[in-house]
Amino acid sequence: MSETDKRNESFHTGSEIVLVRGSGDVGSAVAHLLFQNGYRVLIHETASPSATRRKMAFTDAVFDGTSTLENVTAQRVDDLLQIIPLLSEHRLIPLVTIDFDQVLQNIRPTILVDARMRKHHQPEVQIHLAPLTIGLGPNFEAGLTTHLAVETGWGEELGKVIRSGKTKPLHGEPQSIAGHARDRYVYAPLQGVFRTKLTIGAPVEQGQVIARIGEQPLTAPITGVLRGLTHDGVEVAAGTKVIEVDPRLEEAQITGIGARPKQIAQGVWKAIQLSLREGG
Repeated sequence: MSETDKRNESFHTGSEIVLVRGSGDVGSAVAHLLFQNGYRVLIHETASPSATRRKMAFTDAVFDGTSTLENVTAQRVDDLLQIIPLLSEHRLIPLVTIDFDQVLQNIRPTILVDARMRKHHQPEVQIHLAPLTIGLGPNFEAGLTTHLAVETGWGEELGKVIRSGKTKPLHGEPQSIAGHARDRYVYAPLQGVFRTKLTIGAPVEQGQVIARIGEQPLTAPITGVLRGLTHDGVEVAAGTKVIEVDPRLEEAQITGIGARPKQIAQGVWKAIQLSLREGG
């Protein structure tokens, strides 16, 4: 059997290692789908992520040691020697905050998915980091920054696999929920440590103090339920999204995989299948 045939067979059986960069709701949806389809999945995250939709993601594994999302558990692992055995057991998804270069050198994934969703950053070239690399979100260029890319903006092309060229630039407003779009969010007005005593799912009133950065209070922009909330004690940069309020109250979605992350994850699945069909 040739090396290409061997690689294609491992793609088909899901025996290869997938490294997902980012534990936010999109990265978690990707990791969840691939894990459920038999792939050995590893998530890499920073030591202090500012992600807000933590109950719709695996992010809290960074802070609490484990996190469960729709019956799949992620566990923080701080010892590189433990990762391969855990991947082989396929009981859970290891999540690491170890230096990224060390992880690459020791794990050598066959598939790398950049799901960090850094919308205002120009992605670095990662096409050389794994046999198949997939970039999610604005500013990726298939064939240059990564082998393939996936559209992540709401619309008809959400989840579309880009085989050559750039994904769409960041534009437009967030999806409206009960008549509220960008006004559902609060962004850090300055750099500093985010402090809050509230938890996701808590009901809030417009104008209520939710958190502080230093002496600066951050208040609820509308009345509703906290859907997104950066973890207490995380240092954030100015402009970082730190609070999200869902105006639907009892009907608010605060847990589980959201519709958009799910569709993006399906796009990643299609990208892997495309690579398989075309011989890797």
